[in-house]
Amino acid sequence: MNDVFTYQLRLRGRLTADDLNAMSPLTVAVEKNEAADSLLSVCTDQAGLIGLMRHLHGLGCVFLSVTTAEAKLVPPA
Repeated sequence: MNDVFTYQLRLRGRLTADDLNAMSPLTVAVEKNEAADSLLSVCTDQAGLIGLMRHLHGLGCVFLSVTTAEAKLVPPA
């Protein structure tokens, strides 16, 4: 079974969706973008989340928190 969740990632600094999605393995939405931090959301499974986190870490992003917003179950293909 593939468990897909909406994850919210809070990162340090101001980030834009264009910058993040230009080379990101997943499409992320920027929900809040302030000078101190940015709140992103992405709908994916845990493997996708880990890949995205590795990608963002490689870009030098600093994680402040990662939480699950809501759960969706996707039937097996």
